[in-house]
Amino acid sequence: MQTAIAILAVPLGILALLFALGVSYQAVGMARDRRRFPPPGRLVRVNKRRMHIHVTGEGRPAVVFESGMGASCLSWSQVQPAVAEFSRAVSYDRAGQGWSDAARAPRTAEQMAQELHTLLDLAGVPGPYVLVGHSFGGYVTRAFAHLYRNDVVGMVLVDSIHPAEWEKPTPEQLTMIRVGSRYIQIATWLARLGIVRFCLARVARGSPRLAWAAASAFGASVSSAVERIAGEIRKLPAPIVPVVQAFWSQPKNFTSLGQHVAALPVSAAQAAAVDSLGDLPLVVLSGDHHPLSGAHWQRDLARLSSRGVQLVAGESGHWIHLDRPELVARVIREVVAAVRSPLPMEGSTQTAQ
Repeated sequence: MQTAIAILAVPLGILALLFALGVSYQAVGMARDRRRFPPPGRLVRVNKRRMHIHVTGEGRPAVVFESGMGASCLSWSQVQPAVAEFSRAVSYDRAGQGWSDAARAPRTAEQMAQELHTLLDLAGVPGPYVLVGHSFGGYVTRAFAHLYRNDVVGMVLVDSIHPAEWEKPTPEQLTMIRVGSRYIQIATWLARLGIVRFCLARVARGSPRLAWAAASAFGASVSSAVERIAGEIRKLPAPIVPVVQAFWSQPKNFTSLGQHVAALPVSAAQAAAVDSLGDLPLVVLSGDHHPLSGAHWQRDLARLSSRGVQLVAGESGHWIHLDRPELVARVIREVVAAVRSPLPMEGSTQTAQ
């Protein structure tokens, strides 16, 4: 009996040692990241949690950027400087993302819109606002407009997802949410043990085989998703890539992503509650990657306003602000100009070169 216990104790001891080493590696790495990558903006306490906000430029209306799911304020790093040349430009990190603390409240569009409104107030960034939302961020901007309509004077939706895509999920979509949430929980634990950090470090050093092997172990869909995200990250300016890598080495980013995914149908329903923006200046900027079966959703978004316009960005994928940052900045400038000196915006679909 004692021999069996001794034999069993060896592998358990090895596992305990590896666990301790992984946790220590992660703790040291996070401490190093905090020193290497200080926030470009400032941290403001909202609902007992710190949220990061980065304000540049001067002028009104303030342009507020809302990132896609899982993205930080750095996704606007190629657009915000250009916007700051003609108005106040504001990017921020939703709770649990980037430099902001982890969130306790559910990650629904309305909850995040309320947190954003409080953040802007506490940071001394008064309205009115032109809201710029990418992908899932379109849900948050619509929820914000629903809750604080008098504060919103213009909107730009950058390849935003349509509420109809997730408001009434199909059985297949429900399975995607359930399986995706399970993978995210696993990734959260891998991050806590330093494994995600180690794999990302290997990729950064030009040895990606281990990272891709780890992703492939969870199936082709996960491997494909990881490869797609990595491809988008590579479009960021080189100095920013290590910062994004540091973000995705933290458990809180995966936890926040899981919260977003779990609440996706609720967020879609909250966005759908905004069925009209009246005559609000609105530009829907769509990538040219949409299949014919889904292109009508982008056209429908432009119908939210009697002054809505859809522009199809040529040579662009889902992350238009990374593929065509100069185009996104130009569109924002036009909306700001329409707010300052009301100009007619005829509803139509055009192709932007």
